[in-house]
Parts: sequence; C-alpha cells; structure tokens
Amino acid sequence: MPRFLISRLSALGDTVCSLPAAVALKRGFPDCHITWVVDPRFAGVVECCGAVDEIIRIKPSLKSIPSYVEEFDAALDLQGLLKSAICIAKAKAKRKVGYHWRREGAWLFSERVLPDPTSFHVVDQYVDVAREVGGQMDRAEFMFAPKEEDVSVLRTKLAESGITGKFVVINAGAGWATKRWLPESFANVIDALAKQEIKSVLIGGKSEADIHAAQEVIRLCASEPASLLGKTTVRELVALIDISSAHLGGDTGSTHIAAALGTPAVGLYSITKPNRSCPYGQIDRCLYEPSGLAQIQPESVFNYLLEAMG
Repeated sequence: MPRFLISRLSALGDTVCSLPAAVALKRGFPDCHITWVVDPRFAGVVECCGAVDEIIRIKPSLKSIPSYVEEFDAALDLQGLLKSAICIAKAKAKRKVGYHWRREGAWLFSERVLPDPTSFHVVDQYVDVAREVGGQMDRAEFMFAPKEEDVSVLRTKLAESGITGKFVVINAGAGWATKRWLPESFANVIDALAKQEIKSVLIGGKSEADIHAAQEVIRLCASEPASLLGKTTVRELVALIDISSAHLGGDTGSTHIAAALGTPAVGLYSITKPNRSCPYGQIDRCLYEPSGLAQIQPESVFNYLLEAMG
C-alpha cells in the first residue's frame, strides 16, 4: 500500500486550499494511505476531507516533533515554514518534496517543486506538488463535506437565533485590516438582503479585531443580523457555510471553506489578487479593486449575491 505524509499545519484558509493535494494522491494511488499533520486548531478542516486516512494533531517545535512508525513513499511539505518542514524531517520517505515558496530554512528538508506555468491559483500550485510524486488531477477537487452531527448542531443554533429559510453567511473580519470591507458597506448589504426576506448570519473568530468589526456592522444595521461570532467549532463552521445560501467575505478562511463546499462565494479583494486566492472556481463572483476595498460599492455586492443565489 502506498503511503504519503502531508505537512500543512495552518491556517484555516490555507489548510482548506491544500486539501486537493490529498485528493490528487488518492486519484493517482486509489489504495494509498494518507497521513496529515495539522495544528489542532485547524484539524476540523482535515476531518471533513474524505481523502485523508489519518490525522496527527501537533503544535511542532524543536522539542516536539512527530515520529512515525511506517515508511512513506513521499512526504509533502505544503507550507514551506520551519514548523512544517520539521514534521517531515524525521519521516522515513523515499522522496521529500515541498511547495515552491519557502522560508525559515524549510528548503533544507525537501525538494522544491515549481508550479506549472498554467497554475495561477494557490490551490493548483499545491496540487502540482502532489503531481510531482504521482498524484493525478486536472481540476482541483476537495472531497470536502460537513459531518451530519455538526449539521444537526448548527440547525439548532440557527433556530435559536431565529434563522429560517434562506440566509447568507457574512464574515466582516480578516487577518489584516486592509482586507476588511467598510462596516457601513456590510450593513447596507445586510439591510438590502433583509428587504428581500433573506437573513444574514455574522461569523468570525474570537480575536478583538473580528469582534470589533462585527460589532460595528451590527451597530450600523437597521435590521439586526444574527451572530454566531466565536460560537462555532471549525467543523460547525463548515456545516454552517454548507447549508447557507451564499457566503460574503474577503480573502479569509471562511471564503475558502465556501469554495471547497461549492457554496456560492462573493469575494472582496484589493491587496491580494483574485486569480491567485479567489474562492476556487468562482473568480467571476469576485469584486477586485486595487485602489482599496472602500471603493467597492454595496449595490454591486448585493447584486452579485442575488445572482449567486439564483
């Protein structure tokens, strides 16, 4: 049985974008066994991928490095940082290959795989690493779906928040301030959706920045949206986005979850380019304004959402 090791520890969106590499290995070696090393905070993403057979949850350091009993046919570093590199350093593998963009000495532990000239999106570039060792894939597939028990939990949480019928998941936060759309713009879209009897559900992490962004949006809304900010596990977030009608957000983790699930995703982009990091396969639903997100008008976003929802 062919055995493969994938090291991709973080973060949320990047882990999602790496999943097709595992699917490509399964396509090339249907009876293979895939082990994935991941930060415990993002393990829920990998748990929802049907291509992964075994998950090792670890926060690696020079004092805490995973050990493996079996030998691997190949070990793939899909992150290119020291923390991901040391996870394959001790593995016995016939080949060790890595994503082309590497830092912190990660190049010392694996062969660099340059992306195919046609691979513009980061997802396709991760797949290129899997192709190097025999993976097969023309267009990325994620094999990504929520767990039934998480869907049940989310339906209960939505009912408790008064959400029935169509709803849009909205992420007003982002890792960088320059990736966040104006709170008043989000509020305008939420109010416009409410007039169409479409509810909005705010999501985000527990960081001060995410909480502040959501509070500002709620303060400016005429029709208050529901908020599950910080109230879902990663797996529950997957379930929430899966049963939603659409997702609205910037270049952030939940946008990539929506893309992996096939949920319509309207993306807002400025400092990052959609052709590399848009919701995969949905670049036609992205609004890109290099001069700044503030230039993107709520009316345009609202129309994109209505079109996405059919």
